[in-house]
Parts: sequence; structure tokens; C-alpha cells
Amino acid sequence: MTQPLGLESEPCSGSWSVLKVLDSFALDRKIHAAGWNFFFMAAEVKVMFFGAVGAAKIESALQGLLRKVRPQHFNSLEITGIVAKHFMGVPYVTVSAHSRHMQQSCQLDSTEARQTFQHNAEWATG
Repeated sequence: MTQPLGLESEPCSGSWSVLKVLDSFALDRKIHAAGWNFFFMAAEVKVMFFGAVGAAKIESALQGLLRKVRPQHFNSLEITGIVAKHFMGVPYVTVSAHSRHMQQSCQLDSTEARQTFQHNAEWATG
């Protein structure tokens, strides 16, 4: 997905990668310049964990977010917030995200079409 659009990425989790881009607006401009579309899903997805912010806990939270959104078969996830708070002296962190989807068509593909595309892409990469 990233190669036809000229996007730099690094592996993250399974078939997911992290894009090396400044922000979602820059990514959106790059996607539109290539003639593709970038959909934003309004439903927010959140996970929470107790304790201080740390790399291992953030990675675990991201895994939880990916498990929640995987059944929808969207090909992108935008992390929209990492908020640390305290409740009665107990620290906790909420990580929130929105599903995103990149595709050539200007009409969002059905869940079945997204699933087929994802399956074919995973099969092609081994």
C-alpha cells in the first residue's frame, strides 16, 4: 500500500506498519496528489491502562487498538490521543484512535471488498 503512494514506513505489528509522515494533513495531501482517497471513520476507539506512560505499555495499548479495529478491515489507524491522568492518586493512560482507509475509489469499499483486498495483500507478501 505504501509503495505506490511513495510513503516511508517501518514495521510495527504483524502486517501493520508505522508511516513516517509529519501529520495526517500532510499524509492526506500526499494521498490525494497520487489520485487516491483517505477516509476518516468517525467512531473513536479507546483503550486504557493503569500506570505511567512507557514504551511497553503504549505498544500494548496499540496492540489492543489493532485487535478492536481488525474486524472492520480498514487499512489505517490514526492515533488521535495519548492522555495521562490520575484518579484518586492512581495514574492511568487513555489511548484513542480513529480508523482510516486509503483506496483509489472515491466511494468506500464494502467490508467484504476490504477483507478480500487485505487477504490478497497478506497472501502476496507471504
